[in-house]
Amino acid sequence: MSEEVMQWLAEIRTLKQELAQAESDRNAAMESAAHWRKLYNIEARQRREEARTAREESQHLQARLAEFTEDERSGSVEDLDASIRAEIAALETPEALRDKLIAVIQERDRALEALKSEQENHVETRRSLTAVIGDTIDQLTRMRNEK
Repeated sequence: MSEEVMQWLAEIRTLKQELAQAESDRNAAMESAAHWRKLYNIEARQRREEARTAREESQHLQARLAEFTEDERSGSVEDLDASIRAEIAALETPEALRDKLIAVIQERDRALEALKSEQENHVETRRSLTAVIGDTIDQLTRMRNEK
């Protein structure tokens, strides 16, 4: 009977070790998922901030363009700051004004395209991180089921 008790004790020790290993694996998987969640949240926050900044810049440029257009129509340039007045003074011909307007519109279009690209990158990053988190959870579930 002593031999049976020894076998049972050995079995209990083995099961305790397996349980400890399973808990360790689970904790590692949970830490990994938390790490990926943190990275995802940081990336999402950065993308939102970049999008907000680009929107604000676009709105600012559109407002300045509207002011410039309005000032040109009204003929008053007094309210504009010195750097804008200097740029306007440098545009002596209608062709130079047209070229400057084209350059500003092209710059705005590039900024909008960059914003769109960043938004698409954010969506792809979210998909990738979600897939990694899902895979980690699936692996943890499989490990639990195996034990």
